[in-house]
Formats: sequence, structure tokens, C-alpha cells
Amino acid sequence: MTQPRLAHQTEHGRMYSRSTNTPPTVPSITTVIAQQAVDLTGWSGYMAANHLASHPALLGAANDPGQLRSLVREAASAAEQYRNTAAERGDRVHFYCEQIALQAMGRDHRAREAREDLAQHGEHQFADRFDEWWSAYGVEPLAAEATVWNHDVGYAGTLDLIARIGGRVCLIDFKTRGTDRDGFVKALDEKVVMQLTAGMKAQEWLVDAEAGTWESFPFGANPLLLPVAIGQTEVRPMRARDDVLAHHWYKFCSLRRVWETTADATAAGRALLPIAPPPAGGTVAGERRRPSGATAVSALAGSGPGTGS
Repeated sequence: MTQPRLAHQTEHGRMYSRSTNTPPTVPSITTVIAQQAVDLTGWSGYMAANHLASHPALLGAANDPGQLRSLVREAASAAEQYRNTAAERGDRVHFYCEQIALQAMGRDHRAREAREDLAQHGEHQFADRFDEWWSAYGVEPLAAEATVWNHDVGYAGTLDLIARIGGRVCLIDFKTRGTDRDGFVKALDEKVVMQLTAGMKAQEWLVDAEAGTWESFPFGANPLLLPVAIGQTEVRPMRARDDVLAHHWYKFCSLRRVWETTADATAAGRALLPIAPPPAGGTVAGERRRPSGATAVSALAGSGPGTGS
């Protein structure tokens, strides 16, 4: 997506402010969801090994320790480079989707520029497939890149698209996906259901970022939650099941509490302090001698509840 006007990168993740001249106060939807741990060590290891094994200079480096170490260092960052490349591609595709929506709403747009940018990177198929989906589904855009806010739970976020399809209001999130070996777009991560459910539970949406003007969110009553996977060979929309939304909402609220307690723990400062050994002889000026066998921790901690002192 394009950078939302009120989003800020902070030490606690991406956060939102109420206007362009006020500090951020609540986490973004994606920051909250990111509190769920994901183990990518296996994937990262595979990416590194695959990069090294397929490197054209590997055979020549077999007898050159210096060159081999250089290739290993390069392979170690393969996963990060892949993620960065995928994120940049996703930004380009999202920008194109936004411009098409703006064009359809009769607003200022840069649709041609966005398509040319994709073509320059050899990614025009994403735009082609998106255009086919847009036409086949008769998408009627109502808002693009809509920033929303929930006061009760305390979060904000930006919806890729709000549109009417087949007479039904849809909250839409676009995900740029690769293609599997059979030519199909890869499956979506079900965390997108949390993301869209949080959007549905918004209480306000942004009208004017400069003035900090917000209005009641008018699209939260029974919308269709529609994550859309955009690939080079196809676009595959999926529908979030209505009967599972409550579970994903409760999970999101729990992760929001995790974010808050983590921020509080960080703000409290260092949790660990160095500890010195007890003084030789077992006494400190002004203290009575402790029983022999007292541990270093008890000697330094002093009397406390339950010690009998």
C-alpha cells in the first residue's frame, strides 16, 4: 500500500496519530497481528542453502576459502533480500490497485504511471490479471486506502479498498502472491481474516488528515470480508466465513493486550541488574550477622515477608 498519512514507524512498531500534527498513540492493525510469533528459521535456512547451492561461482570458490566465505555471507542474507524484493513488488502492485480504484471513482490518479512502473520491472502480468478480475467482478469502489480507528480496543489501520460487488459492500485486502509450480497463485495466510475483522470493527474513518477530522465508520454492518490474492497467472478472491469472525476478533484483542504489556515492559527499563557477591565475613555495616549458610541472594536481598524479621 501507499504510506498512510497518519502512520509512523516507532520503537513499538507502526503506530497511528489522529492528525498530521499530533503524536502516534495506537498501534496499527498489522503491528498488533505481528505479536503472533512466526518461526521462519526453517525457511530462512532453506533460502540460504538454495542460494549457495545454485550460485554460479560456487565451483570456482571450492578451493578458495576467501571467496567461499564471501559466498556464505551473501547466502546468509538471501531470505532478507527475498523479503525486501517481495515487499517492493507488493508496494508496486498495491499502488496500481489503488490508482485503478481512484480512476473508477473519478478522482485524480496515476494509473498509467503505475502500470508503466510494473512493466519496467517485468511485472505487468499482475496488472493484467487485476484488470481482468476488476471487470469480471464488476467492482464499484467506494473508498481506497481508507484509514480507520477503534477507540475501545485502541488501534488503527488502513483498508486497501471498500467496494460494492454484486450489491454487497466488501472490505477488501490485496495480497501480492507468487505462483506455484502448477501455475496457480499461492494460498493466503489466514491471518488476513484477523486483519479484515479488525477493519470491520472500526468505529471511525478518516476524513481529513491535516485537520484530524474523523466520522463514524459507515461500512461495519455485515460487510463481506474479501481477501484477494493477486498473482501473475490469476487473481483469486476468498471470502472470510461469517461464523469464524468472532474467534479471530477475540484473538486480535488478545494480541492487542500483548502489544500493550510488551510496550509497558519496555518502558519500565532494564529488567536485569548485575549482582555482586556478598561481602567477606558475612556482615555489612549496620546489619546483624546472618545465619551461616545464607545464600548470596538472601544476604543481599535483606529481610522480606515471611522471613520472620
